[in-house]
Amino acid sequence: MNIYVANIPFKASEQELKGLFEEYGEVSSAKIVMDKVTQRSRGFGFIEMSDEASARQAITSLNGFNFLGKTLVVNEARPRTDAPRSGGGGYKSGGSGGFNRRSNNEY
Repeated sequence: MNIYVANIPFKASEQELKGLFEEYGEVSSAKIVMDKVTQRSRGFGFIEMSDEASARQAITSLNGFNFLGKTLVVNEARPRTDAPRSGGGGYKSGGSGGFNRRSNNEY
């Protein structure tokens, strides 16, 4: 089972996170997502556990758990979709004119 973990302290290592979940069963992998530009933690990650019962116990026990000073948010990870992400940068069309713009009837 793949587990989503949010609110991970920036100072936490993948090994520390893995050790926390290993108290509930075998952990196949532990991954903290890093920012591509700054190479700092983005504050969330994923744990993979092979035994579903152990994974569910870990989710129940560790959701709301204080880990290195921060309260973890732990739940089952949803499958990734291939749909493009919405939002983000870029310019939007439309909008209202510029500074001190007058309407046609003010001339």
